[in-house]
Amino acid sequence: MTDYRRLRVALLGAGAVGSQVASLLLRHGDELADRAGARLELAGIAVRDVDAPRDVDLPRELFTTDAETLITGADIVIELMGGIEPARSHILLGLGSGADVVTANKALLATRGPEIFDAASRVGASVYYEAAAAGAIPIIRPLRDSLAGDRVVRIMGIVNGTTNYILDRMDGEGADFADVLADAQRLGYAEADPTADVEGYDAAQKAAILASLAFHTAVPLEAVHREGITTITADMIEEAREAGFVIKLLAVCERLGNGGDESISVRVYPALVPRDHPLGAVHGANNAVFVEAEAAGSLMFYGAGAGGVQTASAVLGDVVSAARRHIAGGTGVGESTRANLPVVSIGHVLTRYQITLEVADEAGVLATIAGLLSDGDVSVATLVQTVIPAEDGADGETARLIIGTHRATDDALSAAVDRLAASDVVERVVSVLRVEGE
Repeated sequence: MTDYRRLRVALLGAGAVGSQVASLLLRHGDELADRAGARLELAGIAVRDVDAPRDVDLPRELFTTDAETLITGADIVIELMGGIEPARSHILLGLGSGADVVTANKALLATRGPEIFDAASRVGASVYYEAAAAGAIPIIRPLRDSLAGDRVVRIMGIVNGTTNYILDRMDGEGADFADVLADAQRLGYAEADPTADVEGYDAAQKAAILASLAFHTAVPLEAVHREGITTITADMIEEAREAGFVIKLLAVCERLGNGGDESISVRVYPALVPRDHPLGAVHGANNAVFVEAEAAGSLMFYGAGAGGVQTASAVLGDVVSAARRHIAGGTGVGESTRANLPVVSIGHVLTRYQITLEVADEAGVLATIAGLLSDGDVSVATLVQTVIPAEDGADGETARLIIGTHRATDDALSAAVDRLAASDVVERVVSVLRVEGE
């Protein structure tokens, strides 16, 4: 057996991912040593409660509540605690003590990333975070390294497994949102409080990370437009199916303009995606990231976006990279955020809408609606009309209109929807969805 140099690894957190990372480090130590060129010695696992029940059986002597001592004696710190504090302080302590850091903490990177990367740069260390954006899918390295010489134009990603599971079940079974969410909670796909997932917060954090990498620009989380899926109904899913679409919660990161007038847009919302688009075929709790680059063309990254052992795979890949850097020596590779492109609001984005209305089935209604749209330079691309018979005793019939618009700015389209909602001929705006991937 090769006599490798030993590197001390401090693990912070022993939840679903942390426990699997510890187990794999202990079980596959020899193989990892051969790949890294160093023996990775798990020095300890910092937790709040050493006696808490865990899914994986790990040696009790590894657990400690003294995170600071563990960190200052480590060569590599793996942060899997989640949240902002004390994770931020622990990471900064590790970097200041000369360690490289591996983290899966999307919330921390999305909100305090520049501070952490600056701290690493000052001491010549590296921060690795492959597991922070799409679980087991390798997307951070391709964006940071493989495509560094290209110009990424656009990213569309399904980056939250919980919402994809819910929408996929609704699409396949015609089920209601509340029923599928309850199933997802029973199966462990959704938390007891699912707000971070279903309201798009988790996806927005990941979108900020992906956009920062793709466009070499620090993207603050508050600049990411965010909408969730709680308003999606079974009827909307069925209408999408009939029109050849599927509804997905998308993270969209896009380069706008040309030359010296470039900007970027970063947004998260439920959108209509053509069923024959690669993202339209992403089922269950899987994630996928679709990248469009000027030279490389279209690239698709697909796989498990969550899960303890799956995410642990990405974490250990980063640990091996950190170990190799320690062996090779030299300073760490910093983040490239020097482009400083402005992040514009969603109102500047060119997109198209599908608007579903209920209107009185009377002469002249279509002309009125077309006029309301054209008042804001919005034109109709498609229109499907269905008559809803009046209930017994009710006056007149109602028509349901499904209007597909041509591309316009989101501001213009949003203003057009407001005019429709205020019009006497419109009884109800049933739904408004953006169309992506055409």
